[in-house]
Amino acid sequence: MKSFFQEFCEKVIALDSSIRFAGIADEDGHLVGTAERKGLKPIMSPEERAQYAITAATRQYTRLRWEYLLGRIDYAMSHYAKLARATIPIADENSRLSYVLLLSFDIDADKNIHDIIMKKIKPLVRKNASKFVIKGR
Repeated sequence: MKSFFQEFCEKVIALDSSIRFAGIADEDGHLVGTAERKGLKPIMSPEERAQYAITAATRQYTRLRWEYLLGRIDYAMSHYAKLARATIPIADENSRLSYVLLLSFDIDADKNIHDIIMKKIKPLVRKNASKFVIKGR
């Protein structure tokens, strides 16, 4: 049986043909689900992805720290020569990080990434918000 996180990543991949990879990392940066576009030759090894997830979760803590001044963060993005990467924090109403959604996009999709995130991916995250809740908080 597939986990919710695995299924969620597969749903994200299906949202747009320019999405290369979707992964969910917990608050400690451990990957709990991943999916990649069929036929894709990954740029990073599984070990490199795991390291990236840890650093992405750490960076999200830093970003969330400034929300009280700057407002709620939608996503953060980096442009590389070979692809574009985005991270979406999944946090509770008190800005405590629960998960981080890691994404990579084809570099030629660059001008549409904002719309893909805001009109396709973020609504899917909101629709599934109750399933991302960490029990005991």
